[in-house]
Amino acid sequence: MGNQVVILVGTFVLVVTGLLLGYVLSQLVLGYLPFSLLTLLGTISLVLIFGTLYYVLFWQLRREQLQPNSPIATSEVDEEVTGNYLKNRLIARLSGDVAAAERLIEQAKQNYPGMPENWYCERVLDDLDREDR
Repeated sequence: MGNQVVILVGTFVLVVTGLLLGYVLSQLVLGYLPFSLLTLLGTISLVLIFGTLYYVLFWQLRREQLQPNSPIATSEVDEEVTGNYLKNRLIARLSGDVAAAERLIEQAKQNYPGMPENWYCERVLDDLDREDR
């Protein structure tokens, strides 16, 4: 909600500033507004305000697009995908015996406590590879 307010207010101010800048420049070009130090400083300030708002607005939009859409962090999603892949590999290695895979993972957890979940699947797969050799 906060980002949307920043974007809406920034867009509104950007449009108003752009209109003012366009009006001042058109009056200067048409000769209805005399060129003086005041008009020069006013035009420069409008250009700076317009440029700053434009930069901040699109920086905010880009930052919003780069944020992950879900509350789960990307690394957690990667770990979950890797864990599922390893668990599926283990089950396939055991010819679809899910119960045996769970037993082997639990046994590895008892033998090596405190390790990440993916590590146990890798350990069981490595043990099975060693047994096959």
